[in-house]
Amino acid sequence: MTFYVKLNEINDVYKLVETLLAFNGEVDMTSGRYTVDGRSILGIFSLDLRKPVKVTLHKGQGEDADKGMDALMEKLKPFLCDPE
Repeated sequence: MTFYVKLNEINDVYKLVETLLAFNGEVDMTSGRYTVDGRSILGIFSLDLRKPVKVTLHKGQGEDADKGMDALMEKLKPFLCDPE
């Protein structure tokens, strides 16, 4: 699943990472040609946050892979935006 987020403040980065830590799978964040671990605060701060950042969720394997996806997306709503 891929979507875009806009991180306007430092606290937005912390809140996003805290939310993504509950996700059972890998998270990539991409800005331009750079991709970082979506759970790495330092990695996220190395991206160009003036523009929307592409987030790609790679589901984990097993029965619980889809569990909680709707709840996760609900928590991410404040950050979601359209790509520029």
